[in-house]
Amino acid sequence: MYALYSALAALFLVLTLPYWVLQIMRHGKYRAGLRERFGAVPLVLAGRSEKPTIWVHAVSVGEVIASSAVITALRQKFPTHRVLVSTTTSTGQKLAAQRFGAESIFYFPLDFAFAIRPYLDTLRPELVVVAETEFWPNFLRLAKQSGARIAVINCRISNRSFPSYKRFRFWLPRLLENALRNVDRFLAQTEEDKRRLIEIGACETKIAVTGNLKFDVAAPPLPEIVASLREDFERSAAGPVLVCGSTLDGEEGSLLSAFRNIMVDHPKAVMILAPRHPERFDEVAALVEQLGFRMCRRSLWSGEALAGGVFLVDSIGELAALYSLATVAFVGGSLVPRGGHNIIEPALYGVPIVTGNHYENFRDVVNFFASRDAVRIVGLAELPLVLMELIENSEERATLGRNALEALESQRGATARTVAALIELMGAAS
Repeated sequence: MYALYSALAALFLVLTLPYWVLQIMRHGKYRAGLRERFGAVPLVLAGRSEKPTIWVHAVSVGEVIASSAVITALRQKFPTHRVLVSTTTSTGQKLAAQRFGAESIFYFPLDFAFAIRPYLDTLRPELVVVAETEFWPNFLRLAKQSGARIAVINCRISNRSFPSYKRFRFWLPRLLENALRNVDRFLAQTEEDKRRLIEIGACETKIAVTGNLKFDVAAPPLPEIVASLREDFERSAAGPVLVCGSTLDGEEGSLLSAFRNIMVDHPKAVMILAPRHPERFDEVAALVEQLGFRMCRRSLWSGEALAGGVFLVDSIGELAALYSLATVAFVGGSLVPRGGHNIIEPALYGVPIVTGNHYENFRDVVNFFASRDAVRIVGLAELPLVLMELIENSEERATLGRNALEALESQRGATARTVAALIELMGAAS
């Protein structure tokens, strides 16, 4: 069964190799950590440590942010252990290195035994903590065989992934069920996630609902760029400020069109535009210039006035803090069918939030905020009108932002429940 899965995975890798090579050559994607992904343990971790290890896997930036408080708590609760963090993406790697030190960070290996075993042999983890839904069959099997306890935290089964898991269970039923059987504890975000876990083969007695860690995320320290921009806006009387974060291909054009309408009545308006993927920075910059907007890139900004133009955020890790400048915040990945992105970051600052109607990956968060009148959900047709209405109505903006902050505060506590469950699991392992 596992041999068949590994053979199919290897075949898929070979067939898609031209795509990966093209991505490496054109954008530099996946080049970082390539050796680590194939099982080369980084030198900083290669020497066997006398300290026992807790291995936390957080795929990308969102999972790193959500898991940060849990990782910090584990370091405090288990000072005699090494707490190491793996990520899949380079952006997640950079953020994790900033937060936990480069000596504790590495790229997650591909789901092949030859790539996984060197890490398990070197790290010998007592506990493996996987953020959200990384159900890699070989990894879970080999980690369990190594003697590690395994927990999946902040677990969710999105509307988009749920049918895929059901199809996988239909074609390879024993593989998925056996993979899930290796997990000692599932800490789900919601009762719906618990129900879906059971439906795809997880054992009900191993599942607890602990809430969404992303509700517990604290506002990040404000970087210098935020203070500099605030000073510029005050000096030049710039505003209103529309912050459009995590945008994807097919969204920027509609957002810029809506921004043009705003500038008719507010010629000193500013759009802070932050594309989701770094490899698209140049593409989006070209689009902004093609549409005739005055633009400055974050990487080139030297303090010139931004009133009446677009500030393109071609940097990583600053978007969350930039939401604090928003008169209105738009969270992207949601005007196109890509599942949306996290609306909690702007909610931390009590700013009014708008998101598109494709928010499947964050259905529970968005639906909860909507039930508290704490977010506006729009389609492409409604986008310009809703943005204009919010820009013109300060009372509605204040209410929407206040409701968002109150909704966020009402759901805190998942971190404490998650850490308590992990401590209990570590106790059971000793």
